[in-house]
Amino acid sequence: MELNTEIFSQFDKKWALLTAGTMDSFNSMTVSWGGLGTIWNKPVATVYVRTSRYTHEFMDKGDYFTVSFYPESLKQTLGVFGSKSGRDIDKMNYEGLTPATAGETVTFAEAEITLVCKKLFMQQLDVNNIPEDIVQRFYSSDAPHDMYIGEVVDIISKG
Repeated sequence: MELNTEIFSQFDKKWALLTAGTMDSFNSMTVSWGGLGTIWNKPVATVYVRTSRYTHEFMDKGDYFTVSFYPESLKQTLGVFGSKSGRDIDKMNYEGLTPATAGETVTFAEAEITLVCKKLFMQQLDVNNIPEDIVQRFYSSDAPHDMYIGEVVDIISKG
């Protein structure tokens, strides 16, 4: 496995899709908070999902998830995935994206890079341990995030 990229801009500037579930039942959402690194001698991806998000249900049920990155031409589509709920619209058949199997979970054929992750850890962020200015900015009127750490077990790259 090898991933050569501008690591710090992947989540923040390019965004990513987090997908969990199986081809029979899955959901995706745009994420811009996340990280890549190592823990327990394993390569990992860390993502954060609000407990109110539909994708959260799939993250809790399954053992695998994907984090996938897309070309700039799909940024508008990623915007829909970040602003609309899979409870309300059929995002999984949204124009421009074709669901594809990725190990035991799902990605989209248009992804430039997909990280296939096996869930290792989940914990809710405790707002009592977060600086007050951040709590006010991000959690005063919305649900907290859960942090998921997944071992990167495969990297699927078009390049």
